[in-house]
Amino acid sequence: MNKPRNAPREGAPGRVRIVGGRWRGTRLDVPDVDGLRPTSDRVRETLFNWLQPALPGARVLDLFAGTGALGFESVSRGAASAVLVERDARLAAALAATAARLPGGDVLQVRRGDALQVAAALPAGSIDIAFVDPPFAAGLWDAALAALAAALAPQAWLYVESESDRPATPDAEWRLHRELRTRETHCALYRRAG
Repeated sequence: MNKPRNAPREGAPGRVRIVGGRWRGTRLDVPDVDGLRPTSDRVRETLFNWLQPALPGARVLDLFAGTGALGFESVSRGAASAVLVERDARLAAALAATAARLPGGDVLQVRRGDALQVAAALPAGSIDIAFVDPPFAAGLWDAALAALAAALAPQAWLYVESESDRPATPDAEWRLHRELRTRETHCALYRRAG
């Protein structure tokens, strides 16, 4: 099998970049971790164009953070704070190191642990925008959405990324705002009908 010309060598990290806001152009490492699948620059650009009016002052949750691209991008574009949840110790350490080196990065909180447990323990109504993009093989969408329910504000936004041929959808209290499909993913932004 041929690899793309610019693909990182086996075992070497790749990179994604923050595409907008005050940290635009900042590179985020993508370690070679099984199941890690960062949201592409193109999809993030579209998503954050959709979310731009909701970002100023928002409290954000990046539930399966991985590279942290969604959480970092949110704060870069005006969110007041972001909680990035990551189970993998190496990824969590990389997220904390990146937050520490960014000016104003102290509004990013990295929590290492099980995403479902962290979500269930968040204070009621404390999240305005949540990103739910678990490893596809884990099939955690329903459990994650259930664990998050109480933490989401009455007018919250919810981004769900799932497999293109098997889209995950929240229950009827959520209205679809926008969606897009790539070859691999279904990306959908919902608004709570509160």
